[in-house]
Amino acid sequence: MLTLRRTLVAAGAAVALGLTALPALAADIPPADTVVTSPNVTHVLNIPKPAPIAATINTDIAFQGDYAYVGNYGGFSIYDIRNPKKATPVSSVVCPGSQMDVTVYGNLLFTAVDSSRSDDSCNSTALSADHKEAWEGIRIFDISDKTAPKYIKSVETNCGSHTLTLVPGKGWDKKKNVYIYVQSYNPNATFPDCLPPHDKISIVKVPLKNPTAAAVAATPVVFPDGGNETQPGLLIPTSGCHDITVYAEKDIAAGACMGDGVLFDISDRLNPKVTARTTDPNFAFWHSATFSNDAKKVVFTDELGGGGAATCNEATGPNRGADAIYDISHGRLVFKSYFKIPRYQADSENCVAHNGSLIPVKGKDIMVQAWYMGGVSIWDFTNSAAPREIGYFERGPRADNSGGGVWSAYYYNGYIYAADFHEGLDVIKINDRLTDGAARVHADQLNVQTQQSYREWGWGYDD
Repeated sequence: MLTLRRTLVAAGAAVALGLTALPALAADIPPADTVVTSPNVTHVLNIPKPAPIAATINTDIAFQGDYAYVGNYGGFSIYDIRNPKKATPVSSVVCPGSQMDVTVYGNLLFTAVDSSRSDDSCNSTALSADHKEAWEGIRIFDISDKTAPKYIKSVETNCGSHTLTLVPGKGWDKKKNVYIYVQSYNPNATFPDCLPPHDKISIVKVPLKNPTAAAVAATPVVFPDGGNETQPGLLIPTSGCHDITVYAEKDIAAGACMGDGVLFDISDRLNPKVTARTTDPNFAFWHSATFSNDAKKVVFTDELGGGGAATCNEATGPNRGADAIYDISHGRLVFKSYFKIPRYQADSENCVAHNGSLIPVKGKDIMVQAWYMGGVSIWDFTNSAAPREIGYFERGPRADNSGGGVWSAYYYNGYIYAADFHEGLDVIKINDRLTDGAARVHADQLNVQTQQSYREWGWGYDD
């Protein structure tokens, strides 16, 4: 979700799959707070938010072994998912600071803080970014004891850390260091630690044998001549990147950079180079990116309305607040089509393309994706010019009209896990001939913005 420096934006029955969506009628909208699914999708389990962080919203998810790590504006929780049908919370850490993007590596958990705090502690309070002593950046936790994670290090970064992406080292460096690409934006002349022009990322180097020595090692400028700042309809002019997805095996990355979509060469981890760049008159805010397994395609999302508006309705239409699918041809981004859920939502439901991941199916490009109050969509973009939804999970409008919905929905070892603002963690299962092959793929770890090929996951192929 877009945070307009530094406050959360207030959140201002199914049609036949594969058919063009019709205008939403009262009969098409599920009853308030009611779960509905396509016939091939089962709602396995809902786990309410643990009491320590029940009052704040869920955000991102990372996975390692038998555990899921769920970020929350109030901190994070660890869940035991060895039996997904009986998944249960193990612990919660109260350590406030939006957005709490999470990523995991070994015994380390990294979290993103993009709200100005009085200091870097878990007892900090909100403090405006126009105070020099205000802090925001990343926090590092030791999670070797899942029942009692330990906060071991903070690193302050310019303009905070709206999102973060873990990048493994390469060659001789692979066992020595990991790198955290920190995405931030929206500078202001009154913010001492976030002055314009920004247009850059911060790269934190983390020595694996001494993670408390983590520090900012580089601040490469993505847009030395400025980004897209004048296009009509932009939510905010480009002043950095919202999110970056890396594909380390292939030394590439895709940046969703507010008004721009970008490809990077990351062969030099501390010096990523822009190799391609594009804009789209239908995109208001380039939010996130996902490569196909063969890295011949990339899906970008548009967070129209900043996540707080009803954009999955007839008035908005199919090409705004959508995904854009690009083929990568000779290093260039070639637009092929848009994808948007074909189930119109009520005008009271904030709904927009948000965080998702690939489902590892050999020879297919299939993705699961969160759409806030549009729920969870499973869709096929194997034909990049003709994507289609093949399954879904959603709830009806909230009875209290508070907005919310699913922030992130990711596939991990046979199940889909969805972090809902208010409802907690949902476990979902798809049973469909198009996706059944994914059950043969097992991952030991999943940080969605750190993509790995299915071959690396455990299958002996690389298509």
